[in-house]
Amino acid sequence: MRAIQITEFGGPEVLKVSDVPAPVAGDGQVLITVDRAGINYADTHQVENSYLSKTELPLIPGGEVVGHTADGRRVVALIGSGGYAEQAVAHAPYAWDVPEVVSDGDALALVLQGTTAWHLLKTSTHLQPGESVLVHAGAGGVGSLAVQLAKLWGAGRVIATASSEEKRKQVLELGADAAIDGTPEGLKDRILEANGGKPVDIVLEMVGGQTFDESFAALGRFGRLVTFGAASRQSAAPIDSSRLMKGSKTIAGFWLADCFANPQLLGGPLAELFDLTAGGKLRPIVGGEYALSDVATAHEDMRARRTVGKLLLNPTH
Repeated sequence: MRAIQITEFGGPEVLKVSDVPAPVAGDGQVLITVDRAGINYADTHQVENSYLSKTELPLIPGGEVVGHTADGRRVVALIGSGGYAEQAVAHAPYAWDVPEVVSDGDALALVLQGTTAWHLLKTSTHLQPGESVLVHAGAGGVGSLAVQLAKLWGAGRVIATASSEEKRKQVLELGADAAIDGTPEGLKDRILEANGGKPVDIVLEMVGGQTFDESFAALGRFGRLVTFGAASRQSAAPIDSSRLMKGSKTIAGFWLADCFANPQLLGGPLAELFDLTAGGKLRPIVGGEYALSDVATAHEDMRARRTVGKLLLNPTH
């Protein structure tokens, strides 16, 4: 079968189409004919071996797929790796039936980015009605869903960062109360201004480096910042414990892989997200579709912040 298999670590240039043996489902697994695979920012880290979990070669990237099983089920599945291919294998508890009214793109947006946004707001930061929320990369896969969910769940004010005027317009259309430039220089002041001069209650942060530092400085009393990525590929400055005590602030980390030991931590939120989408209350953003042979371009576009929402890979082209 056709797949993207990497045999060396590096940038987008190592992503090449190969002919590899088709996978075989073992006990407790299902074989899926892939209609679409999801492309995630984490994939760019995995390909260069800078991800939280180290990667072994050879590797077929791609952590989630939507497609059909041999018995005709239409499922979306989290698979860890192997998604950039015509067929993939998933452990049965991590393959969920997709409602007919939910599109392939919507299902892929929800299974990883959607469940991440759900846990960031409910599990990691415990959003309460009336609280202010800052969402970094509000036009991205997680950010675009987090903006909408925060509003649905009663946030008092939602502020989103975005890298261009077009993206800032888009996050306002999704329901954000304010959209600001996410450039690190002067970010704290822009956050405070967007929140009426007051510090914010919650920050969803996935850039790292100076963006993390500026965001923490804009956090109010009893504020919570959750970090779930490092798109800048830079580490934040160390924070002295006294800076947490003064203001009673919390810094949390979130990695969706820590939910994998219990499928219900994914299946429960996913069912809720499917219902919200089917009812028209939640609108996943599908930002583009790439042919299998164009996956390097997809990674280049994502790293250059030229993309919005969820990116799809079509293994049939």
